[in-house]
Amino acid sequence: MKKLAIVTLSATLLVSMMALKPQTPKVEESKIKWLTLDEAYKLNQKQPRKVFIDLYTDWCGWCKVMDKNTFKNAEVVDFVNKKYYAVKFNPEKDADVMLGKVSFKNMLNGKVTGYPTTVFMSEKMALIQPVSGYLEPRMFHQVLAYFGDNNHEKEPFEQFKEKTYPGKYTAKAQ
Repeated sequence: MKKLAIVTLSATLLVSMMALKPQTPKVEESKIKWLTLDEAYKLNQKQPRKVFIDLYTDWCGWCKVMDKNTFKNAEVVDFVNKKYYAVKFNPEKDADVMLGKVSFKNMLNGKVTGYPTTVFMSEKMALIQPVSGYLEPRMFHQVLAYFGDNNHEKEPFEQFKEKTYPGKYTAKAQ
């Protein structure tokens, strides 16, 4: 009986101590601030910024990998949120949007060859370039920097990737 009382008391004490243990606050994962295409267009009218559009579908496996790996990478998230309006757009479900006098879907007509495709647009909502396929975080960061800082106006991508990027950007996106 005495042993049972000691065991019960010990268990009660242990549970009480666990309840008093300071809880460590959850560190909130940084996330891309996703917008609709219409929201990005309206924000861009007030404060111009480049736009990148993630064209995805619900059935696309590589789209899901990009969501899980690339779009959760801290360096990618930080660069996107500073330099771009980021849009998620499912061409199979989302309604077409007029970007001024031009339909978004007409703007892309024939330029999208598969999913995922990332569409880069200028501050004036003009198409810069679509980039098809899955991009791992480091490569995606390179592409973001290439268009985001107007490096595409100065040099070819391969040259940027080999010479400019390593010296100018310290991202360790992997």
